[in-house]
Amino acid sequence: MPTKKTTPDFILLLVTFTLLAIGLIMVYSASAIWADYKFHDSFFFAKRQMLFAGVGIAAMFFIMNINYWTWRTWSKAILITCFVLLVLVLIPGIGNVRNGSRSWIGVGAFSIQPSEFMKLAMIAFLAKYLSERQKLITSFKKGLVPSLGLAFAAFAMIMLQPDLGTGTVMIGTCVIMIFVAGARISHFAWLGLMGVAGFVGLVASAPYRIKRITSFLDPWSDPLGSGFQIIQSLYAIGPGGLFGQGLGESRQKFFYLPEPQTDFIFAILAEELGFIGGSLILLLFSLMLWRGIRIALGAPDLYGSFLAVGIIAMVAIQVMINIGVVTGLMPVTGITLPFLSYGGSSLTLMLMAIGVLLNISRYSRY
Repeated sequence: MPTKKTTPDFILLLVTFTLLAIGLIMVYSASAIWADYKFHDSFFFAKRQMLFAGVGIAAMFFIMNINYWTWRTWSKAILITCFVLLVLVLIPGIGNVRNGSRSWIGVGAFSIQPSEFMKLAMIAFLAKYLSERQKLITSFKKGLVPSLGLAFAAFAMIMLQPDLGTGTVMIGTCVIMIFVAGARISHFAWLGLMGVAGFVGLVASAPYRIKRITSFLDPWSDPLGSGFQIIQSLYAIGPGGLFGQGLGESRQKFFYLPEPQTDFIFAILAEELGFIGGSLILLLFSLMLWRGIRIALGAPDLYGSFLAVGIIAMVAIQVMINIGVVTGLMPVTGITLPFLSYGGSSLTLMLMAIGVLLNISRYSRY
């Protein structure tokens, strides 16, 4: 267990708080009209997001001061707990249904999304597994299959909700971790073919997923149905131009773009702050990725390296999918934009993950 501590990565901390601050402003700007209409309180979503941010920041600073090897010790117990929660969320009366997915467990006036926390639990456990069995990772049967088998078991549980977006992020993160650990490219080629076949099967098994694919290829084929969100998103981004319409001046948030404070918040940001604002967000996420890679390279042991790689891969994949969807480069799926989109479980999970990354940076040798 590493013992020599230094100060945490200041740039990573600054980037995180900058994204969080922009996110709080944009959640209010994007949701004020909808919140006033539905709850007669234009600050309804903003106040809840500030509460989530407060809880997340407290958790981040607490975790930042916990030796990251603690997660190595407790990773198995945490993973089992998350599997139990994934089972509980499927039980009517315990799990709550939103937008067709039974993904939330109510806790008082709030709710948690177990699949979000499964992503971090899987990263912690897989980092332990890979650090202990790195020499076996080149073996298909002894290394690759066992490491991916558990991830696909969690993916199957998440798909029962169903939540393809969260499951995709988790699987993508695990694949990157295993690749970095030294798995053979030839093995990934075979798995890639199987993955494509499985993805096609998942899409074909649900009519709404087929509609998402067809609306991605031609949203105007059903402009008032499956293509509605992406068309309205592009209507928001287009008029933004170079400098945007001005903060708070979005037109699409006036009931054109459904619930703009969640998955499509980047469209409202681009409309109000323009290409400059959108580029700033991408620059901040790029800085976060750079600091995360440096922390992974400088970690004092394999567990710390794999843990850092998993966290930064999770953030990067989620950003890529969300912005890809909003800009029409990917089919629509329910993925939040880290630190910016409204959502308690997602925001808290991301801040906790950054807390782990900051703790690794305190022992890093870069």
